[in-house]
Amino acid sequence: MAYRDRHVVVTGGTGALGRAVVEQLIADGAICHVPALSEKETQNFPLRDHAQVKISTDGDLADEAAVARLFASVPQVWASIHIAGGFAAAPVAETGKADLMRQVDMNFVTCFLCCRAAVRAMGNNGGRIVNVAARPALEWRSGAGMAAYTASKAAVAALTVALAEEVAKQGILVNAVAPSIMDTPANRHAMPKADFSVWPKVEEVAATILFLASPENKVTRGGIVPVYGKS
Repeated sequence: MAYRDRHVVVTGGTGALGRAVVEQLIADGAICHVPALSEKETQNFPLRDHAQVKISTDGDLADEAAVARLFASVPQVWASIHIAGGFAAAPVAETGKADLMRQVDMNFVTCFLCCRAAVRAMGNNGGRIVNVAARPALEWRSGAGMAAYTASKAAVAALTVALAEEVAKQGILVNAVAPSIMDTPANRHAMPKADFSVWPKVEEVAATILFLASPENKVTRGGIVPVYGKS
């Protein structure tokens, strides 16, 4: 198996996409390190007691000390997959600084700090980093009505490309996926009249992430890969 005995950090691993990623990783032999804000966040996570899943509740990933503790607990990081984030929609006229900074912290700062910690942990041993941007990060006009979210995810995309160039000679390949609206129970509940059949499934998006984070990916770096399905 491609990931046998490889240690992989998966932030946001208890969410819909994160769970699909963790499921596929452990099936491929990986040891997954999944941070959570609190013990309560993991209570409904069905993989919490799996032998290949290591849960930590060290705090907010927008906090440097919490991120440092997380990566210090992982032996020889092979890949770091950054799914943690949050979404909020509001017109700019109704978005205060606190709302903006919440989106920046949840989506960009967490990603940046985890990328930094992963690069430090990998050193010159090589490895893989996969971030999660979003469709509006590539198609800015589609971000109308959610400009703070769009800007924070665009920052993730820019970070991905810049970092990929910076660490290529260390054998670290950095990429991101940019999902459209994914087929999750929460999204179905929020948009009950939508055509769910065109939304990408979390398992399909997870499969793309797994390739980018795998040893089989030998050359792809600096990519922001659209995972839109038929939408």
